[in-house]
Amino acid sequence: MTPDPATDVVLDARGLRALAHPVRVQVVGLLRTYGPSTATRLAERIGVGSGVTSYHLRQLAAAGFVAEDTARGNARERWWRAAHEATWFDDKELADAEPEATAAYRASVASLHALRTQLALGQAPSMPKEWRDRLEMSDWRLRLTPEEAGSLARELRAVMARYWRADAEGAPEGAEPVQVVMHLLPEPGPTPGAGES
Repeated sequence: MTPDPATDVVLDARGLRALAHPVRVQVVGLLRTYGPSTATRLAERIGVGSGVTSYHLRQLAAAGFVAEDTARGNARERWWRAAHEATWFDDKELADAEPEATAAYRASVASLHALRTQLALGQAPSMPKEWRDRLEMSDWRLRLTPEEAGSLARELRAVMARYWRADAEGAPEGAEPVQVVMHLLPEPGPTPGAGES
């Protein structure tokens, strides 16, 4: 899978800094998943005040991640929509040039992944049996070189690309939204100085 310039955004330094906040990552994700919404409705879903979501929506709009949905709402109610279908961040030089923003963005994404996992597992008992039987939570401890890690990531993306459908159109009967999360992370080593006295 590669970015589609017609529908996706590739993060630059400004975009990376704009998304380096967990509420902003969550707002963009909600708008992409559920469609246009208001600051009040988003606030209810996230569990914050509408003033918080209004502020972050304005910041996201200034950075080009959301846009006002002028076909909805009225003078009292402002609706917002996502400006892109997907966000890409694979610029290694940008990651090196913006280490704090990179760390904050990645932490926000990881936090959202954890939240989505918890929500899905909470709903598992009420899922149809055929979906409960397909739940998968695995991890594998591999010993790879950096080159092998890059190759593995490319191969996994190619597999995902075979199943990618942007929307329900063209999906087989019975298809439901499924989220696949991939974390390819070096295993943390001991903290420097740990065990020293």
